[in-house]
Amino acid sequence: MLFAVTVFFVASVSCNRNNTMLPTVSFSITVNINEPSFFDATVPMGWVYYNGPNVNLIVYRVDQEHFNIYDARSTYNPTNPCYVRVNSDNVTVSDQCSASKWLLNDGSLISGPATYALLDYSYSFDPVTGVLHMYN
Repeated sequence: MLFAVTVFFVASVSCNRNNTMLPTVSFSITVNINEPSFFDATVPMGWVYYNGPNVNLIVYRVDQEHFNIYDARSTYNPTNPCYVRVNSDNVTVSDQCSASKWLLNDGSLISGPATYALLDYSYSFDPVTGVLHMYN
């Protein structure tokens, strides 16, 4: 019985990382990270803002082949979200509305009244060509 409760608790906690009440946005964006506007994302731990026609993103480079693509909307107030900005430490992001703070490397919430991690999106990347496809 204790094992079942523990498994349920762990599953519930891990599911909250991507659980968000932000409205879903559908998009498909293809960029080449070798272009000047993506220069800061050509190295691990680099990041750039991408403002698309229907979505604003933070593109964070984890390592040579992996990225984290975050919705730039704060998860604090889903009905009227603020946008998060990368802090001067280049390690965290925060919003001006609630002062909630998240880690840039994995989107997890570290402080503030927000209760959810940053919303992350799917991507595919070809390291040979530098083509990054971000989508939801």
